[in-house]
Amino acid sequence: MLRIHNSLTGEKEAFKPLRPNEVRMYVCGITVYDYIHLGHARMLTVFDLVQRYLRSCDYRVTYVRNVTDIDDKIIQRAAANGEDWAQLARRFTAAMQEDCATLGLQTPDFEPRATDYIGPIIAMTSTLIARGFAYVAADGDVMYSVRKFPAYGRLSGKKIDDLRAGSRVQIDEYKLDPLDFVLWKHAKPGEPSWPSPWGDGRPGWHIECSAMSTELLGSYFDLHGGGMDLKFPHHENEIAQSCAACDAPFVHVWMHNGFVRINDEKMSKSLGNFFTVREVLKTLRDPEVLRFFLLSSHYRGPINYSQAQLAQADETLLGLYRALNDAPGAGAGLAHDASADSGLAAAGLTPAGVGHSGLAPADALAHPAWAQFHAAMEDDFNTPEALAVMQGVARELNSAKASGDAAAAASYAALLRRMGEVLGVLQQAPSVYLKRSVAAGPLTDEAVDALLLERKAARAAKNFGESDRIRDLLVAGGVLIEDKPGGITGWRRA
Repeated sequence: MLRIHNSLTGEKEAFKPLRPNEVRMYVCGITVYDYIHLGHARMLTVFDLVQRYLRSCDYRVTYVRNVTDIDDKIIQRAAANGEDWAQLARRFTAAMQEDCATLGLQTPDFEPRATDYIGPIIAMTSTLIARGFAYVAADGDVMYSVRKFPAYGRLSGKKIDDLRAGSRVQIDEYKLDPLDFVLWKHAKPGEPSWPSPWGDGRPGWHIECSAMSTELLGSYFDLHGGGMDLKFPHHENEIAQSCAACDAPFVHVWMHNGFVRINDEKMSKSLGNFFTVREVLKTLRDPEVLRFFLLSSHYRGPINYSQAQLAQADETLLGLYRALNDAPGAGAGLAHDASADSGLAAAGLTPAGVGHSGLAPADALAHPAWAQFHAAMEDDFNTPEALAVMQGVARELNSAKASGDAAAAASYAALLRRMGEVLGVLQQAPSVYLKRSVAAGPLTDEAVDALLLERKAARAAKNFGESDRIRDLLVAGGVLIEDKPGGITGWRRA
């Protein structure tokens, strides 16, 4: 039975959907004012994995991942660019979707944008006012009254009195309590706004997710996920709003993934170690390497990003593809093609009962390695252990190939492909992947030249933080920069 660590209780619990064979899950997506970074990539990959595994177990999954397309950061970035805020949000939404596709993420069933849910946001805010959980401040903002919700802090383990005592929240003369947070912001000159019963304005960040999730999944649904940094205050505020407005528990199981660290340091722009996915992909043989790396650590713990860790992930993934190469039935590209099913049959397995993803349910597969893989995934999505099982299958596959046992090789190849499909890896044709890897190298000359042009532009604009970040990215890729007199920059391999 699947067991998931529930952030709400702090315990690993047997997962039982609220409705038989159906899972409704919501994940806080991206605020689209810039390209997605490594922290975003980890969160997106983790919950793509979760929904993939649930579908592989034949659950009917409704996966919602929102887009925050109105926010202070979007307005500020658009103003700095001299760009319309809506145009900027659309541009970075498209970029985010492109990056998700490159990482092999499946498209969510729903990808709601906050600006499309202004009506439900206003309706929920009105309900909170009517029930006494919110008030209209003298400046026109609508505020949530934290002291009216006694359970506030249960998710994060924080107590209201302690939060007040140590509060660093700037004192606002219009708030009844320093911890109160905004549901609806009154319009400021030059900012986007929508009409409401309290005057023109725009939604606060927290109410957006409450309105979108309950509109699409109901007032009580199975899973809510996001990064560890969202537990407080964002998810705590979501609980307060949604429970008070809907008079329901809101979420059955909360999941949070851990942080990304860069060379054992916290990732941050101030330290100059803040990388977008697009920057990182320029240093890799194939985008699948990044996905494989992100799955190589358990989702709840921190993950350390470094060139050495990427190289290890690259080599391990190459080993799996080499095992699949030239194996009977392994070159067609998809795990559930006819030749792969023939391989399963040769191993005494059966593709019967295939669910939405084309994967056979675990109870239809009798192979001991599949049982081990399944047990690892059932244990709170233990991907490091699942990948270890896959490496064991690859070793058996190599032995079968070496001994000339075509039937055994076909069965192991099919099994490895099936496991890979659950994780979203090993779905390329091995021969194509291996040729691309050998030809591409870790960082091409063209990629180096492109990064140097970006660095030159950053230096000309006196954006030295960006310049240093690109320099560190090149160094991590094994490239040494040589700044010469006259503004000429040369480079060589380390």
